[in-house]
Amino acid sequence: RERRSSIYALKLSQKSIHCHPSMGRIEIRDPAGRDKMPNEFKFNHVFQDASQDEVFGEVSTLVQSALDGYNVCLFAYGQTGSGKTFTMMGEEGKDQGIIPRAVSKILEVAKLKQVQGWDFEIRGSFLEIYNEAVRDLLVTDSNNLEIKIKQGASSSRQTYVSGLKLFEIKTQEDVTNIMDTAAKNRSVASTDMNMHSSRSHSVFTLHMRGVNRKLKMETKSALYLCDLAGSERIDKSGVEGARLKEAVSINRSLSALSDVFQALARGDSHVPFRNSKLTYLLQCCFVGNGKTLMFVNLSPNPTSTQESLCSLRFAQKVNKCVMGPAQAQTSRLKESSSNGGAAGGGGKRAK
Repeated sequence: RERRSSIYALKLSQKSIHCHPSMGRIEIRDPAGRDKMPNEFKFNHVFQDASQDEVFGEVSTLVQSALDGYNVCLFAYGQTGSGKTFTMMGEEGKDQGIIPRAVSKILEVAKLKQVQGWDFEIRGSFLEIYNEAVRDLLVTDSNNLEIKIKQGASSSRQTYVSGLKLFEIKTQEDVTNIMDTAAKNRSVASTDMNMHSSRSHSVFTLHMRGVNRKLKMETKSALYLCDLAGSERIDKSGVEGARLKEAVSINRSLSALSDVFQALARGDSHVPFRNSKLTYLLQCCFVGNGKTLMFVNLSPNPTSTQESLCSLRFAQKVNKCVMGPAQAQTSRLKESSSNGGAAGGGGKRAK
């Protein structure tokens, strides 16, 4: 997705990125004219000057599948200042992002499924990974929380965060309150590249449990919506001190994410999930029994050409990871079963 606010500030001749949405193609050129041929990339979908409604419309069906027991993960990747937080969080009104729109759709579809005999418990959590520490964004002064693994249904292994607060979500107002609290607590700072630079990876999760007593069926699933901190070149961002430490940690964790996708694309027997808290937390989204989609956010500014090229090459690696058909997490309902639990998934696409 090309950042909208940057498009209008540039003349066509100044842009380094040229999108062809109808063909799912992106061309990136050296603004100095040193390229004989442009670098060309193809993806499932290319957004240029797209509204938030148009973007969500492309992923709405994927989001809804979480209610059928599939574990779904969407994450935004790209350099600092490329529009990831706008894509995921958005702003008020018609510019709401993926997170509030996804919750609205889940609540809408859950209500419609009641006529089929389904009842859903939906809870939300919001955390950040800051300098490799996991912190709860819904409490003040959160301690560093521990990521653990538990055995799930059908021999699946699921990650969870010990001590993370989960809040019941029944209305759109519930998620608005959660997002407002998280925004106040998230680590943000100003750099030479971005006035409001996110200094952490944030992960909003919807934990869902569905029960159908007529069919004697139960589903447990989770929808992970991730706004990753942006990669940045330290010589451009001008950071030092605490900001420098943050940048180094961000770049290292994104490098670990790249290593994981490379290992998956090669079919390696060992995948280095433990090399960062981000990949350790999301490993259940990348191992074949769920659905994962990545948004690649780009800035068309000529000064960002090299960073955009790196982001697009990373997206190509993700597109090569095919983990097979997703499996819904369903089981026979136990009458004594109590509420709780959610899971993660895998399988890749790039936008």
